[in-house]
Amino acid sequence: MQEIELKFLVPESRLKGLMRQARVKSSEVTQLAAHYYDTPDQQLAEAGIGLRIRKEGDAWVQTIKAGGDGIAARLEHNAVLDNEQVQAMLDNNTLMPDLTIYKNTSVAPALAEFKLKKLAKNLTRLYVTDVERTTRLLVDDSGSDGDANNHVEMAYDYGEIIHGNDDTQRDAIQEIEFELISGDIDFLFATAKTWCKRYKLCLSTVTKAERGGLLITEQQHSPAVHADLDQLNIDKKISMPAFVRAAVHNCLLQILPNSSAIVAGSEEDVHALQLYIGITRLQAALQAFASYSDEINPDWLPILKRTATLLNEYRELAHLASHIEPNLQQHGAPTVDWATDMDALKITPKEAVSANDFQLTLLELIAFTMSDPSLEPQADQLAIDKLAKTLSKQQAKLGKAVQELQSKKDLGSNNINIESNDLKDDDLQSVDLDDSDLENVDSKSDDIENIDLDGNNAEHELHEQLTTLLYISEFATPLLDKKKSKKKKAKKESKRWLKYLAKAQKTLNKYHNHKMYQQRYQLKSKTDSSALYGAGWFAAMLVRDLKRTEKRLAKVTHSSVLR
Repeated sequence: MQEIELKFLVPESRLKGLMRQARVKSSEVTQLAAHYYDTPDQQLAEAGIGLRIRKEGDAWVQTIKAGGDGIAARLEHNAVLDNEQVQAMLDNNTLMPDLTIYKNTSVAPALAEFKLKKLAKNLTRLYVTDVERTTRLLVDDSGSDGDANNHVEMAYDYGEIIHGNDDTQRDAIQEIEFELISGDIDFLFATAKTWCKRYKLCLSTVTKAERGGLLITEQQHSPAVHADLDQLNIDKKISMPAFVRAAVHNCLLQILPNSSAIVAGSEEDVHALQLYIGITRLQAALQAFASYSDEINPDWLPILKRTATLLNEYRELAHLASHIEPNLQQHGAPTVDWATDMDALKITPKEAVSANDFQLTLLELIAFTMSDPSLEPQADQLAIDKLAKTLSKQQAKLGKAVQELQSKKDLGSNNINIESNDLKDDDLQSVDLDDSDLENVDSKSDDIENIDLDGNNAEHELHEQLTTLLYISEFATPLLDKKKSKKKKAKKESKRWLKYLAKAQKTLNKYHNHKMYQQRYQLKSKTDSSALYGAGWFAAMLVRDLKRTEKRLAKVTHSSVLR
C-alpha cells in the first residue's frame, strides 16, 4: 500500500503546548522498539529502501518502505510476525528479516535490482530505535455527510536512535507525523497546516532509517541535494496543469532535503546554497508557467523571494569569510575580519527557513503537486503546445534586458576605482579564489544596494531573465525534443542551446559575485583600510569577467532552442 504522511520537527519552545493536544483522553501511548537492517555498505539506503522489525505494543511487525514521490508518499508493506519465533531469535541474537514475503507484492519492483538470497546473507542490524509514540486519531467534524470518512493519525515520537554495535552512540528523536488513514488528502494538509501554524512546526524529509545511517557513519546531516532533472517525470502527452506540477515537484526534491537539514541545525554553506538554488528554480517555474494552472497561489512568490534573499545574504558573507578571505591572504592580502558583519545579520538561515509562512508555503506546494491536475479547466490542453510560446516570450525578455544594458554603453565600467592597488589583469589569470560553487546562483543583496553603481539594476534584470530562461529551458527541452521530427538532431540542438545558456549564466554569475565582493570590500574599507586590497583585486578581475560575459551572452542572443 501507499503511505502518505507529513513529518515535522518540534521546536522545544512549543513542545509543552503540543503535548497537551497530543495526550488527550482518546490518545494512546505505545513503546516501539525497532531493529533496522541493511548491508554493511548500506545498499538498501542507497536505493531509498528502509527495512525494520519493530515491536508495536504486543506484536512484532516487519516493515519495508520504498519508492514513492520522494516527498510525502512512499510504498509500505507490513507483515505481522510470530511472536514466539521472534522471541526465540532475540534470545539467540539471530533476529533477521524474511525477504521471501515480498515476492509478488507491491514492493517487489523496488527490490528487483537485488538478488534476494544474496541480500539476505549480507543483511546486518545497523541500528535500533527506542521510542515512545503518542497517537491520536483526528476526524473531520465539519459536518458534511462524507466527512466522517476523513481520518488522519497524529503520532508524536520521543526517544533515541542507538548504534547497533556501540550503544554509547545515540541520537535523540523528537518529531511529529500526520498520516492519512482514510479519506481526502486535502484533510491531511488542512490538519497539518493547523498544527504547523499553532506550534511553529518545521517540515522534515529525514526518515528514522536515514538518521540511523547518519549515526553509524558519524555524520550530523545528509549531504546537500542538488537539482536532478532525471527525476522530472514528464511525457509528450502531459497536460499543462500536470506539467507545472511536475516542475514544482522537481524543485521540491531539491528544496525539502536541504531545508530539512537547516532546520535540524546544519550550518554548512552548501545546504544554504542548494536550498537557495532550489528556491530560485521554483520561482522561475512559477513565474513562467503561471498560466498553465489555475491552482498556483500568487502569495507563494513573495514568501519564496524573501526567504531566498535572506539565505543569499548569509551565503555571501559566509563564503566571503570562509573561502574568499583566506585565499586572498594566501596571495598577500592583509587580514580583514568579517566576524562583526556575520554577527550583524538579523536572521540566520535556520530562522529564515523555520519561519512559519515559509513552512506553510512548502506545505501548500506539496499539496499542489499531489492534487489532481485532471480537475483543472486546462486539463485537456497539452503542455507541449504552449512551451514554445513560453520560451519565445522569455527569450524576448532576455533580448530586451541585453539591449537595455547595452544602451548604458558599458556593461562593466561602472566607475570602479582600484584605489591603492597596482594589480593588473595578468596577475589574476592563475589565481583561483575558490568561488566555483557560487557560479550557479545570483548575487543580490539588499544590504549592498545602496552602494551599487550605475547600471546595476539593468545587470540584475539581465541576470534574472537569463536565469529564468535557463531553468525553464531545462524543464521544457525534453518535451520540445519529442515534438520535433528528427529526434537525434533535436536533442543535439537542445544540448547546444542549454550549453550556451549554462555557460552564459556561469560567466555572468562570476561577474556578479566578483562585483559583490568588490563592493563589500569597498564598503568595509571605510572602517578598515586593509579591505582596500580586496576591493582592488576584484575590481581588476571584473575587467576580465566582462569580456567573457559579453562573448557568451552573444551566443545566447543569436541562437534559440526553437529553431
